[in-house]
Amino acid sequence: QVQLVESGGGLVQPGGSLRLSCAASGSIFSITDMGWYRQAPGKQRDEVARISSVRSTNYADSVKGRFTISRDNAKKMVYLQMNSLKPEDTAVYYCYARANTARNMRFYDYWGQGTQVTVSS
Repeated sequence: QVQLVESGGGLVQPGGSLRLSCAASGSIFSITDMGWYRQAPGKQRDEVARISSVRSTNYADSVKGRFTISRDNAKKMVYLQMNSLKPEDTAVYYCYARANTARNMRFYDYWGQGTQVTVSS
């Protein structure tokens, strides 16, 4: 019913930048929070950044000042601008959206398939 597709991952050198995008589609009635998590090999999935429908934002301490989350409500998209990337940012990045549908007004968290970000020289 709701699909999320990420794009923009890849290989970048330390200090470089990447911009991740995530598009939500399907029978969406409304979306509240959108955001990004990441999971490095052998580690748990951790929240990176979150943005509400009124664009209030929260960031993990490890990315504050380097990453910026934004969204386009009309396009149902969320973005993550990542600057000054470090090797420890290497992970699979997943976007999520808390949404409901016209068929079921209860809100659920929906997830994308993930996009690999590798920071290495």
